[in-house]
Amino acid sequence: MRVRTILAVGILAAGYAAAWPMLFGSDVAFPHEAIPTAAMPQGWSYPFACCSGYDCREVPDADIVEGARGYEIRRTGELIAMTDPKVRRSPDGKFHWCSVAGASDGKTICLFVPPRGF
Repeated sequence: MRVRTILAVGILAAGYAAAWPMLFGSDVAFPHEAIPTAAMPQGWSYPFACCSGYDCREVPDADIVEGARGYEIRRTGELIAMTDPKVRRSPDGKFHWCSVAGASDGKTICLFVPPRGF
């Protein structure tokens, strides 16, 4: 009986994953995934260390202030040095912020920043 239950749950999960784009469109991301953009049409996955399925999301450029001292998260006032291991290069050229429990006032876990030209 237990094997049947596990098998049924697995089949339902696979069916749900396959139907997701048809039901919700391709611009909706699964947990741990960034929404596809022109720069990354297939999307990309947040590292597990940064995201527990709801901690990370793309944020507008205006939400992050880049300065000589580092990156300021405007919502929290938190300042993250550019050399901090929380700072990571953004594969799609957009800011992505991962905060504890995905809270808008939560402490930063990871900050994905666009690459800068020289």
